[in-house]
Amino acid sequence: MTLLLVAHGSRDPRHAATVAALRAGVAARRPGLRVEAGFLDFYTPSVSEALERLAADGVRSAVAVPLLLTRAFHARTDIPQVLRTCCPPSLTVHQSDVLGPSPLLVGALERRLAEAGVRDRSSTGVVLAAAGTSDPRGRAVVEGVARSWQHAGGWRAVRCAYASASGPRPEDAVHALRAAGCEHVAVARYVLAPGRLPDRIAAGAREAGADVVTDVLGVMGEVVTLVLRRYEETLPRPLPPRGNPHFTVSGALPPR
Repeated sequence: MTLLLVAHGSRDPRHAATVAALRAGVAARRPGLRVEAGFLDFYTPSVSEALERLAADGVRSAVAVPLLLTRAFHARTDIPQVLRTCCPPSLTVHQSDVLGPSPLLVGALERRLAEAGVRDRSSTGVVLAAAGTSDPRGRAVVEGVARSWQHAGGWRAVRCAYASASGPRPEDAVHALRAAGCEHVAVARYVLAPGRLPDRIAAGAREAGADVVTDVLGVMGEVVTLVLRRYEETLPRPLPPRGNPHFTVSGALPPR
């Protein structure tokens, strides 16, 4: 079995460098597991090219793990479509769920804040800043993360913000937290890799006077663990005895 990381892609070379580092981190954590990466757009290899390469090398089965934090349009439409239409006949691909939401990601956000020197939870408001989506289900996931994080983390407040698609923008959330009486405001970037939208989050936050803007999640140990967890959850189970009416393979994509 092979693990194929499916990244959105970006014209910013830092994005591809982060994906390459994540691929190396996952491979180092699991010696013997082949780990490849493909991009939906802007960078090579494309997902199609990655699939063709696997098939040419004789790989028969792979698990595709989307490097996405919410199950919005790309996860529900783009990735399944490209896997179905571009998968060579000799290769079967099983698509895993997206990475978020997960307590591991919240743990990574907490660690980024600690690395930035944030200590006083009772006086600190946190902006959970995501790239943004027009899909209401994706927004609902981010908002759910913010609510549960505030409840469990003990922060003065946690508010969502988005760099694109819809508001509030990070700068608006910073101002709102100040108006609500937060002595300190930290902006936690809920994104995996650098790029135009993460830069927009940082610029807006600093312009609004945020005390701290965290680094992206990148190749944190929690992210590596989560990628491997999604891979393991998606591995097809052994065939049950013949005639078992409950046999299913969740997320399997049959070859074209």
